[in-house]
Amino acid sequence: METDDRATVGALRQAVAAFVNDRDWRPFHTPKNLSMSIAIEAAELMEHFQWLTPDEALAAVDSPAERSAVADELADILIYCLSLSNALDLDISSAVLGKLQTNEHRYPAGEFRGRFRRPQRDKDAQKGTLSSPP
Repeated sequence: METDDRATVGALRQAVAAFVNDRDWRPFHTPKNLSMSIAIEAAELMEHFQWLTPDEALAAVDSPAERSAVADELADILIYCLSLSNALDLDISSAVLGKLQTNEHRYPAGEFRGRFRRPQRDKDAQKGTLSSPP
């Protein structure tokens, strides 16, 4: 079996496409169905960590059975994401790298290192003048 160090996004997309095609599932792989499936599988992943503290969530995956279950849910999400990129003929590598480049400008490391808000938003939040989420 391939690992992250060796598998390419293109190879994963081809493997997912072959799996879908072998079952004649392409008619069901519409953007609506696939986007809903991504959300459903993400909720199933969240269930593994629901009500846990951050430390408990990290410790939960120390169990081989729980780690495997979480990996399965994450794989389901990624499979649906790759299926959606196949259905829409989107170059997911270009999309991810492009979004990271956009976020580099939107969230400069010097300003956001160790924080998730702009310093001015922190001041506004303390004053109670923050009107919309970041």
